[in-house]
Amino acid sequence: MTNYEIMFIVKTTMESDKIKGTIDAMKKIITDGKGKIVDTKDMGERKLAYPIKKELTGYYYVLKLEASKEVIAEFDRRASIDENILRHLIIKLDEE
Repeated sequence: MTNYEIMFIVKTTMESDKIKGTIDAMKKIITDGKGKIVDTKDMGERKLAYPIKKELTGYYYVLKLEASKEVIAEFDRRASIDENILRHLIIKLDEE
């Protein structure tokens, strides 16, 4: 398994239950694929540098995890088609 860090931004114009549901769904993709979430960081609501899909603010969330490249590919695919996720970034961390 490889170490990754994933940051994603969720729309804030939704109800808080739907925001939490979107975050839980993204975590579930990793755990269903036998990945292990090492650390989670809730960075809260922040103003975007520029409007994305007519949104001015976003809810930032960071995950540090261990997963296979297949799980990461599935996360990337699902995050790309999820209309509640404005942006996501996947970084492969160096082995220590």
